[in-house]
Amino acid sequence: MGWDFFSVETIQALAREYGYWAVFLGIALENTGVPLPGETITLVGGFLAGSGELNYWGVLLAAVTGAVLGDNCGYWIGRWGGWPFLVRAGRLLRIKEHQLLVARQQFSKNAPGAVFFGRFVALLRIFAGPMAGIAQMPYPQFLLCNFGGAALWATLMVSLSFFLGHLIPLTEIIHWAAQLGIFALLAVVGAVAVGILWKRRQARAEA
Repeated sequence: MGWDFFSVETIQALAREYGYWAVFLGIALENTGVPLPGETITLVGGFLAGSGELNYWGVLLAAVTGAVLGDNCGYWIGRWGGWPFLVRAGRLLRIKEHQLLVARQQFSKNAPGAVFFGRFVALLRIFAGPMAGIAQMPYPQFLLCNFGGAALWATLMVSLSFFLGHLIPLTEIIHWAAQLGIFALLAVVGAVAVGILWKRRQARAEA
């Protein structure tokens, strides 16, 4: 399957043909852990709602429901079998198990924020659900953070293309949203790196 399958034109055609089901399934699969362009699908849905081809509230409901259910599937996949799979993948990438344990502990400390805000971060939107399951995040807490994050993210994405689609080309809106997600990812990586370096410095000072 080529990358042309994920072009904006193809996604628009699928959304026009299958309507709210395309939005729901695309986002649900992405949040389960399948690398699909869920953000683009959501923006396309909002754009079509703005042009009168779909209903705003229908797109929003499909986006929120897909995000919540997809992340729940990802959570239980991670909780039931994610850790052994992650360890095996780590061996292939020459990542030691104790390093993965440290990463899991770090995620556990910041799990609520990662689940709630992870939808706005490139890549983390795909892996937040499975990682929350692997980290054994309490399910009621995950459910609350998951729903809150999904509602906020879906509302912003759908509204963005719904209102701006008349003024700005859809491709530009998608480009801006992608750039924001990458910037957020770099900020998260930078913050984690600074935190690790700071702890190492403190450990050396105490030694």
